[in-house]
Formats: sequence, structure tokens, C-alpha cells
Amino acid sequence: MKQKSYKKQFILLSVVLIVLFAMNISLGSVTIPFKDILYILLGDTSVKESWQTIILNFRLPKAITAILVGSGLSVAGLLMQTLFRNPLAGPFVLGISSGASLGVALLILGSSLFGGFFLAHSVSNWSFPIAASAGAFLVLSAVIIAANRVRNTMSILIIGLMFGSLTSAVISVLAYFSEAAQIQQFLFWSFGSLGNLSWNEILVFMIIYSIGMLATVAVIKPLNSFLLGENYAKSLGINVKKNRNIILIITSVLTGVITAFAGPIAFVGLAVPHIARMIFVSSNHKILLPAVIILGASILLICDSISQLPTSEFTLPINAITSLFGAPIVIWLLIRKKKLFV
Repeated sequence: MKQKSYKKQFILLSVVLIVLFAMNISLGSVTIPFKDILYILLGDTSVKESWQTIILNFRLPKAITAILVGSGLSVAGLLMQTLFRNPLAGPFVLGISSGASLGVALLILGSSLFGGFFLAHSVSNWSFPIAASAGAFLVLSAVIIAANRVRNTMSILIIGLMFGSLTSAVISVLAYFSEAAQIQQFLFWSFGSLGNLSWNEILVFMIIYSIGMLATVAVIKPLNSFLLGENYAKSLGINVKKNRNIILIITSVLTGVITAFAGPIAFVGLAVPHIARMIFVSSNHKILLPAVIILGASILLICDSISQLPTSEFTLPINAITSLFGAPIVIWLLIRKKKLFV
């Protein structure tokens, strides 16, 4: 009976996701009839050329990016909340996002301290993703080394938070010695953006994203066992240390690639797992994993549609919308349910 109920919920959420995707590519500063949008997506070249460019080069890549970012952050948040058994854990607690921010800060703000080297190498479309990935990998390596030296999982959480504080301090020092234009450029990057990716960048994004998702499916059994503690997991024959490292790496890969390509996106990874638990009333990751993927993608599509300010040429920062739109909903849900974990 429960399985049948889950099927209905998944079907409904999938339909909502499709509708939100269609709505997202339909909205923008230029009004395009939905019929023509369908023709463009089906490869009809008789539609106005400017409309084809808008849909295929701007709106469609942005909608796909929103789906990847929303679902990826939600899965990363679910992994962290399960591993640490902490409802406040999110994809950024390991300091990976802060490491990515440090990489971009060195690229943008570092020219003040290191001469023109970083500035000269910041003109490529790939410069921000490469710098962010390098910073994320640096912090990931430090976290994995630390994880292998401590037995307590909560110690890893504290270490991750300390790495985040350390990188934030370095960024503050760089900002202090930087010019106003550089600080403004870094600030704009920190707002997050879904609309700056080319198809080549989306392809690389999707490959890394897919690897992370496939690896997540492989650790569903250990995730379910971790819900009852590491001792219970050991009693089931789970290699706690190995699977803990795998979960940390998966989270770091997803968080790192998302931050590299879209900037730091707040709220989604922390809140969506809670919403999924409330809707499905389950702690089974076979249910929660696809649930957070669909919900995360749907919520970020909604936030992106709002941020576009339809019929206006202005676009609000996606970070501001995710928090303004999502935080009150989560607060209301938590107060109403008064329960964080099933």
C-alpha cells in the first residue's frame, strides 16, 4: 500500500517538474509563444532566428543547469545529514564550497597581491570553474586526510567547519588589499548564477554530476545503516571508514562542481531533504534519493523563474531568491510537523 502511495507521489512530482521546466524556458524579457518554443525544441528552423538563439543558447541551458544544481545540492545535503545524523548539516559543511570560493578569490582578488599573473589568466570562460575546482580539491584533500586520522564522525564535521572559517579568513584578507572593482566582481560571482554556461561547460558538468549520482546509488545500503549509528552499520558488515570516505568524496565532488560552474547556491541542499522526508514520511534512501532529486530540481526551477522577473530585463541574484522563497516555507513546515527526522 505504501509503495503504491509512493508511486502516485513520484508521478505527481515528475509531472510538476516537467511543467516547471516548460514554464522556466517560457519566461523571460522577450515573450515567445509556447507553440514556437515547442517547434524550436523539435528542431524547426523556420521559427524566427532570434527566438531560436534565445531558447537554445540561453533559456534551455539555464533550465538544465537549474535541474543539475538543484538536484545535486539536494543529494549532497541528504548525504551529509545522514552521515552526521544532524538536521543542520548541508552540502557546504565540509568547507568544499569555501575552498572553491577561495580559488575564485585568488583568481579575481589575487592580482592585488601577486601582480598581474592571476588577472592575465582570468579571461578564459573556463577560468572560474578551473580556479573553483582547484580550491575545492585542495580542501577535499585536507578533509579526507583529516577523516582518516579521526574516528569520530562529528570531529570531521567540526574540521570541515574550521576549514570553511580558515578559507573565509583568507578571502577577507585578499578583499582588504583589493580594489573596489575586483571586490564587486567577486561579489557578483558569490551571488550565484545559472545562466552563464555554454553547452560545452554543461557537458562537462553533466559528466561529473552523473558520476556523483551513480556513486550515490551504490552507497544506499550504507546510508540506511548509518541512520542507526556506526555500531549498527558495523554489525551489518559495513566498512564504516571506507563508506564514510566514499560519501565525503561524493558530496565534495557534487558540491565542488556545482560551486565551480554556478557559484555558491544557498538553502537548497539544507532544506530539500527535510521537505522530502515530510512529503514521503520515510527515511529509506531508496525513496529519499529520487525524491530529493526531483524536489531539488523543481524548487530551483521555481526560484530561477522568479529571479528572472518575467517581462523585465533585470535578473535578481539566485541566492537571494532561494533564501527568500525557501526559508519561510521550511520554517512553516518544521513548526507544523515539529519533527526533523522520520
